Amino acid sequence: MLKIGVILKKKFVLDTNVILTDPHCIYKFEDNDVYIPLIVIEEVDKHKKGHEEIARNARAFTREIDSLREEGSLTEGVVLRTGGTLFLTTPTLVDQTLGIETPVPLGLNLTINDDLILFSAYQLRATVVTQDLNVRLKADALGIVSENFEAGKVKLEDDTVYTGHRTILLTGEQMQEFRDKKFLKYDDLMPNEYVIMLQEHYERNSALGRFSKKHGGIVPLIEMKKGVWGIIPKNAEQRFAVDALMNDEISLVSLVGKAGTGKTLLAVACGLEKTLSDSKYHRILISRPIMPMGKDIGYLPGDINEKLNPYMQPIFDNLDFLFSGNTGQTNEWKNLADSGVIKVEALTYIRGRSIPMQYMIVDEAQNLSPLEIKTIITRAGEGTKIVLTGDTQQIDSAYLDEINNGLTYASDRLKTEEIVSHVELTKGERSPLAEIATKLL
Repeated sequence: MLKIGVILKKKFVLDTNVILTDPHCIYKFEDNDVYIPLIVIEEVDKHKKGHEEIARNARAFTREIDSLREEGSLTEGVVLRTGGTLFLTTPTLVDQTLGIETPVPLGLNLTINDDLILFSAYQLRATVVTQDLNVRLKADALGIVSENFEAGKVKLEDDTVYTGHRTILLTGEQMQEFRDKKFLKYDDLMPNEYVIMLQEHYERNSALGRFSKKHGGIVPLIEMKKGVWGIIPKNAEQRFAVDALMNDEISLVSLVGKAGTGKTLLAVACGLEKTLSDSKYHRILISRPIMPMGKDIGYLPGDINEKLNPYMQPIFDNLDFLFSGNTGQTNEWKNLADSGVIKVEALTYIRGRSIPMQYMIVDEAQNLSPLEIKTIITRAGEGTKIVLTGDTQQIDSAYLDEINNGLTYASDRLKTEEIVSHVELTKGERSPLAEIATKLL
């Protein structure tokens, strides 16, 4: 006798932080059942006001839920376009299925919002989905299945993040061909991936290059014998970064590195060179997120420039250093800022803008979400180059980590594109003291 199997749907209970990270998260669970406790709706409602990304996500989710409410009762369940069903649920001490009282597990306090969410999952025999590590730990202790929400998280191969460069071994003939022809046909590399080429059995013979998908092989780096705006790269990784920053065929560059590797300084120096010396761009625009991004800056006294100064001081320090070394006039960049050639601003109100013919640097990009990074990159108009810099070990956002932040997300998702380049810098060059502190503290 043929037995027909019944495929049971999974049940997922969503925490508030999941919704505030992705307002369309209810569609990320395929054809399974999604439950949202009423307390989560109340918490989302508290975040609706403001200009920051969390507030926008809260409003977007509220609009989405309201549109679904028109299709039926959310308490009885509304079918989603993915085939799953969305429910609004309120935990009760009486099991709705069995009609018997549900004992509250020891350790749960139903006057605490997180515990109410956990109790909902416990009662429904569902998986709680949350980005809060403490909630997941508590769920494990109570025997409740929990998962981290990973929409937008980079799927790593062999637990490694794309670095943008690698070391390869060449035969003596290949090395000589590269030196003679300034080109070496080579496969199995990402577009604009950088290489340190070592000769087999004689590794002291080395060369640096970049894989050009357009030409189908490795080409030499751009020669910058006098440096860039007075800055001379001190190691191979910095040479890779300068090549990507100065290459007009590359429209998006991401630089990742710990403190002191020179990522911001190099980005600003190359921006000045391309804008002021080469006149390739009309303006150099330097931005960084106010944490959290879009937070109202009215709590500081003064006009908008005075409010921004504490957040932008690292950029000002780099400009002071570059101009003092190149022109001897530390304050000269301020005259250029007054004329609009150099503009330093927050990312607060970038949504909806179009930015053509500019060299745009976004510093501290590790504190941006994948959605925020997308918003920034899609602002690029004709002829604009965007440079993202950041340290994925120094993330200030409670909802982001080393893998699911916007900087890592963008570099991994776009690494196969011909107009995109990524370089990871690992060697500190700021000072011996800074390098020791980075490694040991």
